[in-house]
Order: sequence, then C-alpha cells, then structure tokens
Amino acid sequence: MKQLTLNIDSNKFKTFLEFVKTLDYVEIEEIDGKTLEELQISLRQVKLMQEGKLEKQSAEDFLNEF
Repeated sequence: MKQLTLNIDSNKFKTFLEFVKTLDYVEIEEIDGKTLEELQISLRQVKLMQEGKLEKQSAEDFLNEF
C-alpha cells in the first residue's frame, strides 16, 4: 500500500474527508479529535515562540509541570 500526504484548506477538509471515505480502496487512519486539537494548539504555540510572540519555556520547567 502507498501513502500520500495532502494539504487541504480547513474549510474544505471535512467535505474532502467524507468523499475519500466513500472510496473502497482508500484506508483512512482515524485520529482522536481531542488529540488532533491538542496537537494543533501545540503547533500554534511553537510558531508563536519562533516568531518571538510567546516566551519559551525551559525543559526543566516543562518537566516539572507533571
């Protein structure tokens, strides 16, 4: 089986996903919605840190949160 990565506009994603699910030869790996949302938040935070708009946290402080 081959794998393909696509970049799709957010406003068209749901429609595209529903279409792809109708294809019997395509396998879609489901992702937990909460996990995906947390990943998107994390990526936005990283981008803000790279732009200098959000203060970076030390590894020690991060590890001490848990």
